[in-house]
Amino acid sequence: MRILLILIFASSTIGIWAQTDVITLSNPSFEDTPRKGGQVNGIKGWYDCGILNFPEESAPDIHPQDFWENTKQASHGETYLGMVVRDNETYESVSQRMSSSMKAGQCYSFSMELSRSSKYLSGSRFALENNGDKSQNYSYTTPAVIRVWGGSGYCDTKELLAETVPVRHSEWKTYPFKLSPSFNHKVITIEVYYKVPVLIPYNGHVLVDNCSDIVEINCSEEIVAQVEVQKSKIPPHKRFKKKKVKKEKSTDNSVVASTRTSTPKIMNLDRSKMKKDQTIEIKNLYFKSDVTSINSQSYEVLNEIFDFLTVNDDITIEIGGHTNNLPLHEYCDKLSEERAKEVAVYLVEKGIDGDRIFYRGYGKRKSIASNLTTAGRKKNQRVEIKILSIGNQNIYIPSH
Repeated sequence: MRILLILIFASSTIGIWAQTDVITLSNPSFEDTPRKGGQVNGIKGWYDCGILNFPEESAPDIHPQDFWENTKQASHGETYLGMVVRDNETYESVSQRMSSSMKAGQCYSFSMELSRSSKYLSGSRFALENNGDKSQNYSYTTPAVIRVWGGSGYCDTKELLAETVPVRHSEWKTYPFKLSPSFNHKVITIEVYYKVPVLIPYNGHVLVDNCSDIVEINCSEEIVAQVEVQKSKIPPHKRFKKKKVKKEKSTDNSVVASTRTSTPKIMNLDRSKMKKDQTIEIKNLYFKSDVTSINSQSYEVLNEIFDFLTVNDDITIEIGGHTNNLPLHEYCDKLSEERAKEVAVYLVEKGIDGDRIFYRGYGKRKSIASNLTTAGRKKNQRVEIKILSIGNQNIYIPSH
C-alpha cells in the first residue's frame, strides 16, 4: 500500500512538473459597467494608459449601451472594450501586470477577439481647436490596428510583441499571436494605433473582447490565424546565439571573467571617462530614409558596443532614437523608437542581458542642430547611448 501511494504521488508530481506554464490575466473579457469613457480610472483589472500619456483625453469606452451609435453585442460575457485613435495624435491603451512574467527567449500563444462597428461617432478635440463645430460628432470608423506590448511597469512599451493588420470587418474574429519576447516582461499593454506610416492622424476605432491566457509554447510551433497578423521578425544577420563570457579560475580558486588583451571602448571613450547619465552618440550607424532596419555597414560599431558591454557587465544603458522635425510627432516617435529597438534587440540577440538595455524613441523633441538646413536635419537624425548605471552608481529606470 505504501509503495502504491508513493507511485501515485510520484506520478502526480511528474504531471505537475510537465504542465505548460500559463500566464493569466485579470478580467480578460473586460467585464464592467457599460459607460462612455469619461475621466475614469480604467476598468476592472486594467489600468488606463491615457492617464499617463494623454491626461486631457477620455478613457476607453465599455460597451454595449448604444454609445456613439455602436450597437454590437459582446462576443464573450456581457461587455467589451472600445478603443479609439484620434486626429489630434492621441490614442488609447490599457495595461495590467500579468500573473507571472514572460521570459526572454521563450515563446507564447495569445489571442483576442476584435471587430469594428459601422458607426462610431464622437467629438473631436482637434476640430474644436481649429474652429470646428462643438455640437458636431465625427466618424471614428477608419480602420486601426491593435498592438501588444511588453514592459516592466504599467503602460511601459519596452518591446512591441505583435501588431495586427487594420481591423476592417464588422463580425468578431479571433486574432491569434505568437509572442517571442527578447526581454523579460512583467506587464502587458494592449494599444490601438494608426496604420503607419501615416502622414495625417485620423479618427478610428477597434472593439476588443475575450483575451486568452498567455501559454508557453515550443518556438517551432506555428500559430494558425483566421486573419493576417503582423509580427516582428529578426533578420538573419541578427540571429545570434547568446554567448557567455569565458570564465577562468584565479589563483585563489574563485571564478572571474576572463580579460581581453585590449579593453574595448565606445566611440574611443574608455570606462574611466564615463559617468552616469552621460550621452554618447553612436557614430557610423546607418538607416535608409524612413526605414528602421539596420544597414550592414553598421555592424562594426554595434559589435564594438557589444564587446564593451560584455567586458563591462556592471553598465546599464538606454538606446535613444531621434529624428529631424519634418514629419508629424507620431511618425517621428514611432520611427525613432523602432530604430532604437533595432539596436537594443541586436545587442540582446548577440548575448547582452536584456535587463541591462532599455530603449526609447524621443522623436523630434531633442534636436542638437538647426532643422532649417539639410546638414542640421542629418545631425538630428541619430541614435544615442545613455549611461543609466555604472559600477556602484544607482540605476535609473527610464519611463516610456
